[in-house]
Amino acid sequence: MKTYILRYPKTVEPRKARCVQARPPKAATAPAPLLPARILFIGLDVHNDSIAVSLAPSHSTEVRRYGVIGGTHDDVLKVLKKLQAAHPGAVLKCCYEAGPRGYPLCRFIQAHGYECILVAPSKVPRKPGERIKTDRRDADQLARLYRAGELTAIYVPDPQDEAVRDFLRGRYQITRHQHRARQQLKMFLLRHNLRYAGKTSWGPAHLRYLARVKLPFAQQQFVFQELVQTISEATTRLERYEAQLPGLVAGWRLEPVVRALMSLRGLALLNAATLVAELGDLHRFTQPGQLMSYLGLVPSEDTTGDDRRQGGLTKMGNSYARRALIEAAWQYREPARISSGLQARQEGLPKTVTDAAWNAQNRLHRRYRHLTGPGRKKPQVAVVAVARELSGFVWAIARAVSVPGGGRSDSGRRSESVTRSDRRRRELGLQTRRRRSPACPNPSRP
Repeated sequence: MKTYILRYPKTVEPRKARCVQARPPKAATAPAPLLPARILFIGLDVHNDSIAVSLAPSHSTEVRRYGVIGGTHDDVLKVLKKLQAAHPGAVLKCCYEAGPRGYPLCRFIQAHGYECILVAPSKVPRKPGERIKTDRRDADQLARLYRAGELTAIYVPDPQDEAVRDFLRGRYQITRHQHRARQQLKMFLLRHNLRYAGKTSWGPAHLRYLARVKLPFAQQQFVFQELVQTISEATTRLERYEAQLPGLVAGWRLEPVVRALMSLRGLALLNAATLVAELGDLHRFTQPGQLMSYLGLVPSEDTTGDDRRQGGLTKMGNSYARRALIEAAWQYREPARISSGLQARQEGLPKTVTDAAWNAQNRLHRRYRHLTGPGRKKPQVAVVAVARELSGFVWAIARAVSVPGGGRSDSGRRSESVTRSDRRRRELGLQTRRRRSPACPNPSRP
């Protein structure tokens, strides 16, 4: 057995216990920011008895076809509740093209806390090579374009604004019906060589002349009497509309805007109310050029490289408001003056409004005289140019008037729908956190 001798024996000392200090706890790191809430874009191809529904999730590029549902509001609400239950935490955004169904469906969807926009059909991008059009394809296209941000939403008026607009449009349709019936009667008499020798038509003398007209055959006399009766009925209906016109804007939230626009020459109660009812809250137009373009009073353009070509008016947008402005622009052919009727309409208005109306008279009359000078534009072309500048004065005066109760603009409606969406997110338990900048120190660390 081998033995080993230690040359330098050392005593084995017991190891001393080391005092280990407790390390400070690590600071809690900030939680990772939550991903943005998913959005489900819903395209609705709305018809009278059916609605085609397509879905476009924001986190993918696919478009799914949900199917075809009924055309009632309850059917739409039932589908939205099913989609919300199937996609918890998602924000639903609907869109459909403006058509005969009007605004009630959009208001109904917004009233239940969902976002919805109406799309201008003339501004929906379409492929020129497409030759197949179905309801399901239209719904797919709406959902896809809404997700891409390529759709243009239109202004949704308040129910009371829409009621005033319906009244004015109904009156305009009666005037068109009366004018058409009068033309038919004149052409009928001219075809039978019956001419009225007076100067003014449709006055008391002209009506007495029509009462004396007798045609050789009973069939022709029956047609003549029916035409006369049609004109009488249209005139009676128009008189009933005229009787309701003075109290039309009384109590309306946009009545101050109508009264302010009536300070302009050529804009009496009818034309001023038509402009306000058709255009709504003008605060949604940030510049007067946007209003001119909306009214279709700007020239069309076809520019390629250095070759620039301008054509006639685009005539896009609201034709009723454009007609009222052009009708009012004819009054600026005469020199600027304050008539007794205009003076009565300007009583009680702010000085800024009356000054703007007077500046409009001077400027627009000079503009008309300049455009109709020797060798220049025709009166019809010059009046349209005057109407374009008149829309700028309308924009400035309407924005200078405060509306009681706060007239909501399009941006206000959009912010209201966003508020509803945020409220719905809170109901679903979603919380949004701000992403911390790397340069910002963490306050939880020492």
